[in-house]
Amino acid sequence: MGATTHANSLRGWKKLAINLALCAACVALNYLGSSIATAFGLPLYLDCIGTIVAGACGGYIPGLVVGYFTNLVTSLSDPSSVYWCFNSVLIGIVAAFFQRRGLLSKLYTVPLCILCFALIGGGLGSVITYALYGAFAGGVSTPLALQILEATGMGDFTSQLCADMIIDLVDKSIATLVAIVIIQLVRNKIEELLDFSIWRQTPLEGQQRAEAKKTPTRGLSLRTKIASIIIVVMVIIAVVTTSISFMMFNRANIDTQSKMGAGIVELASEKINPNRIDKYIELGESMPGYSETERALAHIRDSFPDVKYIYVYQIEEDGCHVVFDPDTPEAAGNNPGDVIPFDPSFNPYIGDLLAGNPIEPVVSNDSYGYLLTIYEPLYDKNGNCTCYVAVDISMEQLAQDGYAFLIRVLILFAAFLIVICGIVLWLAEYSIIMPINSMAKASDSFAFDSKSGRDHGLEQLHNLDIRTGDEVENMYRAVTKMSEDTVQFIADSAEKAATIERMQDNLIMVMADLVESRDQHTGDHVRKTAAYTRVILEEMRREDMYSDVITDEFIENVVKSAPLHDVGKITVSDSILNKPGRLTDDEFRIMQGHTIAGKQILEDATGAMSDAGYLAEAQLLATYHHEKWNGAGYPYGLAGEDIPLSARVMAVADVFDALVSKRSYKEGMPIEKALGIIRDDAGVHFDPQVAQAFLNAEDEVRRIAGEHGDDQGTASDIRDEAAAD
Repeated sequence: MGATTHANSLRGWKKLAINLALCAACVALNYLGSSIATAFGLPLYLDCIGTIVAGACGGYIPGLVVGYFTNLVTSLSDPSSVYWCFNSVLIGIVAAFFQRRGLLSKLYTVPLCILCFALIGGGLGSVITYALYGAFAGGVSTPLALQILEATGMGDFTSQLCADMIIDLVDKSIATLVAIVIIQLVRNKIEELLDFSIWRQTPLEGQQRAEAKKTPTRGLSLRTKIASIIIVVMVIIAVVTTSISFMMFNRANIDTQSKMGAGIVELASEKINPNRIDKYIELGESMPGYSETERALAHIRDSFPDVKYIYVYQIEEDGCHVVFDPDTPEAAGNNPGDVIPFDPSFNPYIGDLLAGNPIEPVVSNDSYGYLLTIYEPLYDKNGNCTCYVAVDISMEQLAQDGYAFLIRVLILFAAFLIVICGIVLWLAEYSIIMPINSMAKASDSFAFDSKSGRDHGLEQLHNLDIRTGDEVENMYRAVTKMSEDTVQFIADSAEKAATIERMQDNLIMVMADLVESRDQHTGDHVRKTAAYTRVILEEMRREDMYSDVITDEFIENVVKSAPLHDVGKITVSDSILNKPGRLTDDEFRIMQGHTIAGKQILEDATGAMSDAGYLAEAQLLATYHHEKWNGAGYPYGLAGEDIPLSARVMAVADVFDALVSKRSYKEGMPIEKALGIIRDDAGVHFDPQVAQAFLNAEDEVRRIAGEHGDDQGTASDIRDEAAAD
């Protein structure tokens, strides 16, 4: 079995290698389609043909692998294409879903498939493009989007979305049709090789595989728990990593902008004479050189697109006194000497500003917008800080860059999450879930009630031959060993039980023979009555009499207990038991007492056992087998169905055998006459249905009687039916 698993494992790895090669071919097919579209200047993409083929032919894993790696490969020449890997992965998964439900092979459902692919590629792709770059970002759909905007007057995003959907409907129609042709050409030829599986046990096929996948559970399935754990862990990693990356990205951008701002401040400082600040404030534009300095500052500001404001303040207790504040295209600047209150963002730095100390760059978001402010002190010839040169750099673009960065990271993580979940679940499917479900299925179907069932169950377990090499394999071997031990224990127990049962049967027959031998009888009576009871009960079952009572177990219990019906005779003295003449009334009463004595003996025997078994039925036989249907019997004078069924059956068997058997006080009666007596006493002495079943089985009755030589006697009345047996 180990060699078989090893061979299966090798075949599995070989099949896996073939599937990986097919995935590589599908990635190349995507790249080829994209290259053709680019080379001919087509307003199409043609980069998902291989993804659809992989998903349709190989299933979910090949579909998402090809979709993901296609964009990784194309990103080598076009780095931005990596951000659309999420779309490609979804197309691969959806293609696998459609193929499994036969939608790609039906003419009337193919348009629906194309529409879904277009919604993923065009609709979702348009949303991602707009989030990253805004509308009209220069892709293949931009010219059409501009035409739609001009013709309809719709918004930028709506125009872009419509253009992307139109182009993608054409693109996905071509891609889907080409993929369907390829699928039809290759699927029938290499379908077996496209089973993307790596079994760690004997492979399951068809119904077995379906049942192993759909094993019901009381709570969440292991597959769901694994997927949930992966998703939770990946989301936590994504949140933490994205947050850290986003903060580092913003910090790096702020540092870069701060360095640029420091350079601009230094450049502006060269235009200002710190020794003349008070004059600038006092005289303003009337002071010689003031206007030239202000224009120089404005020129510096306009030379850097991200610089929104450049100004010079003198810091006093009452606020910021304006020295220079060049006008901007949006608004006029403040006049020299104007006092500007401190922005709340600068409250932590007021002490340093009043002391003329440098301060770190300040990020604020107030009435002037989202700004990064750089303050640089200027000192006069005596080393006193006379003013601060300030530059406000707009952070709007930085915020947009941060937002776009966040979107990129989330898209990459979403695609990576799907790929990782798919691969991990695929590995778990064949290394954990399938082996465990297979073991559970084999254990559930294990039938311990028969040798063939036990052998079949063990064979099923052995045939699984799970070889995961980990705790799952340990569990499999433990379950198999436990099952083997259990089966062996049951076999040993069954053998011992059979031995004990044979011993019990033999002991019963010995005890019955001892009782009968005191009656100067060979012991054939107990065997013949047992045989007759079986004949009667089986005939009654064939004729559907008392079907709710007569079962296999009931028949066996009655037949086994039949030899004990006269066990009470052990208490009757030999002088009465073997008296050749007619019994007196007192002797007859003593003889009748064997029924109560038998009941007591068997009650004592039954009470000593934890499982009474057929001794409970033997007690009924011993007590009531002399009761009569009309109520004239003994010991209790029961009538009709108040008499236990087993005792009514024994009454017929017992009387018939007493009639045809030779006794010390009589010869055996011919069978025809004995059968006539049974027939005549039906409804009087005997249950009519029991008597009729006995008569209906006459051939079998004659056979049993003949085997014991009971068909040779002459007619003779028995001395007393009540005591004859």
